[in-house]
Amino acid sequence: MTRSDSIPETGHLTPAMKILVTGGTGFVGTHLVNALLRRGHDVAALARRPDRARNRYNRPVERVRGDVLDAPSLLAAVAGRDAVIHLVGIVHEQGAQTFDRMHRQAAENVAAAASGAGARRLLHMSAMGASDDAPSEYSRSKAAGEHAVAQSDLDWTIFRPSIVFGPGDGFVSLLAPIVRKNPIFIPVIGRGETRFQPVSVYDVARVFADALEKPETIGKTFEVGGPDVLTLNEIYREIATVVGKPRKPLVHLPLWWGRLLARLFESFARRGWIAHPPLTRDQLKSLSRDNVGDVSETVAVFDGEWREFRSGLREYLTGGMEHDPRSGFGSEVEMKPVKVLRIR
Repeated sequence: MTRSDSIPETGHLTPAMKILVTGGTGFVGTHLVNALLRRGHDVAALARRPDRARNRYNRPVERVRGDVLDAPSLLAAVAGRDAVIHLVGIVHEQGAQTFDRMHRQAAENVAAAASGAGARRLLHMSAMGASDDAPSEYSRSKAAGEHAVAQSDLDWTIFRPSIVFGPGDGFVSLLAPIVRKNPIFIPVIGRGETRFQPVSVYDVARVFADALEKPETIGKTFEVGGPDVLTLNEIYREIATVVGKPRKPLVHLPLWWGRLLARLFESFARRGWIAHPPLTRDQLKSLSRDNVGDVSETVAVFDGEWREFRSGLREYLTGGMEHDPRSGFGSEVEMKPVKVLRIR
């Protein structure tokens, strides 16, 4: 994609819309809200505690009280909106936040609230690999959420992104320190041959915003992936190249060791010793199936260049700058300098 992300967008085809974004304070949501604002839309972000939600956007954004698991609060939040964009999702279960509740029940509640409040347009973020017979509960619950949306009476569009990368992500930003700091080798769980189709968060935000201007996308599901199909091994290698560790070897650890580590991390998270487990057993189950899809229709419908993985990485992993997700996301982020010793 071009650097048009950094300047206000003009020439959008639809009048300004009043849009409610669930998950608008998260990684994808923050980038998407910024993209919608640049197009002149009136955007509100759903928040359980609006008074505590930090403004992570490039300009003031309305925050509306509501919870995707609390149907009455959702109905009030959607009232007066033209469209709802539902992004809420989790990558690991914690307490009452189970995959079924956060992916299926939340989608049902959002669709019902939009229908009840008269907001006809609904954009829903699922995930590439969502299927009733998927190996992981994550992907099966994502499929259940899709069913809830597709069975509604709304003008819906579903997007299934592969792994999303960009400033503030939870994937590359998790792997990069492992590559940088492990002194001798890069540990990889399993054979590392599972294939992925990493997609830039800027491209994900673009297709969501474009869909509001494309009535032909109503009632359709789009696979969203970048131009590069890479194995997990190749993803590690790309990250290693970008962070200046191209010769560090990959060492493959058996899956049983990964399951042991995941069980340990999950236990730490339940006890409150860590906020989020960096690896779960459900995620390991996902590695048994490639995370790629047919994006030909998506590319045909949504015009524009698609960011390549390596060039996208260079935007936020190099330059002696470290992204601070607390300071904001998008094309106008605050960055904090990192001391770098360069020997020439």
